[in-house]
Amino acid sequence: MRASRLMSILLLLQTRDRVTAEELAAQLEVSVRTVYRDMESLAAAGIPVYGEPGHDGGYRLLDGFRARLNLLTTDEAQSLQFTGLPGVAADLGLTGLVTGARLKLMSALPEELRDRAGRIAERFHLDTPGWYGEEEPARHLTTVADAVWNEHALHFTYIRWAKPHIVTRTADPLGLVLKSGNWYLVGRSGDQIRTYRISRIMELEVLDEPVDRPADFDLAAYWAEYLDDFEQRRHHDSATLLLEGRAYDRLIELLEPAAVNAARATATAPGPDGRVRVTIPIESFDRAVPDLLRLGAGAEVVAPEELRQRIAAEVTAMARAYRTT
Repeated sequence: MRASRLMSILLLLQTRDRVTAEELAAQLEVSVRTVYRDMESLAAAGIPVYGEPGHDGGYRLLDGFRARLNLLTTDEAQSLQFTGLPGVAADLGLTGLVTGARLKLMSALPEELRDRAGRIAERFHLDTPGWYGEEEPARHLTTVADAVWNEHALHFTYIRWAKPHIVTRTADPLGLVLKSGNWYLVGRSGDQIRTYRISRIMELEVLDEPVDRPADFDLAAYWAEYLDDFEQRRHHDSATLLLEGRAYDRLIELLEPAAVNAARATATAPGPDGRVRVTIPIESFDRAVPDLLRLGAGAEVVAPEELRQRIAAEVTAMARAYRTT
C-alpha cells in the first residue's frame, strides 16, 4: 500500500509543477503528517524532490527529472473505460485503479498536451442521472461487478413486477449497464439472455462454476435491441390529444422521449382554435392519467373514450378537493 502511495506521489509531482502537502493528503486520503513522512522517504531514496515554503510553496521535482512509472498494470488498463466517469468508477469500486491509470497516462504526455488535458478536466464534468430523481441503492453492485470481471456464475433471489413477484435465478453474468443512474445486470439463464435491475436483487451468491460466455455476444448491440423491444412491449396502446401551443412546446419537459417524438411526428396543422392534434403511445390508462395531467388545461384527451372519462373524473375530484366555497 505504501509503495503504491509513493508511486502516486511521484506521478502527481511529474504531472504538476508544484503540489502542496495538503493537496497530496486530500488526493491520497491520508494525513498531512503521512505525506511529510513519504516525502522524506522519497528524498532518502535519491528522488530529487524538494519543498518550497510560503503561501505559494509546495513540493516539486528537480527540473528535468523523469521516472519511468507510467506502465499500466492489467487492472489499470481494464479500468481505462471509466477514467472520465468518477461516479461510475466509485460505484464499481474502481476509484483507486482509475486514479492510478489516469495519473500514469497524464505523466506520459508531453507538457503541452498534459496542460490541455488538465484544462478539459477542469471545464467539463459528466453527471449521468436525470433531474428530480434519486439513484436506487444497489447494495450488491460491487459483488456483481466482481463476478462479471472474473466470470463466475451468480445465484440470486429477485423481485420482479410479474407474478410470482419473488423468483430465484442462476445466471451467467455477461455485462453491466448504467441507465439513467440505475445499474442493470445482463445475464444468461438457461438459453435466454435477460436483464435484471441490480437494486431488486435480494440475496446473492457467487458460484465457483465459470461463465459460459457466448463468443459472439455484443453488450452494446444487445442493449440497443433490448430497449427497442422494451418500448414496443410497453407502449401497446395510444392516445389522441388536442394541445394548445404552450402545452405542445412543453412536451419535452413533461413527457418521456417516445411520447414527445410521436407527438412531433403526428402533429397536424393548428385548427381554428389554434390547437394541434397529436397521437402518442401510452403504457396503460393507470400510467397515462397522471402523465397527461401534467400537461394541465392546455391539453385535452380526445381518445380513447375510457381514458378521457378517467381524466375527467380525476379533474372533477381534484376540483372538489380544492373547492374554496
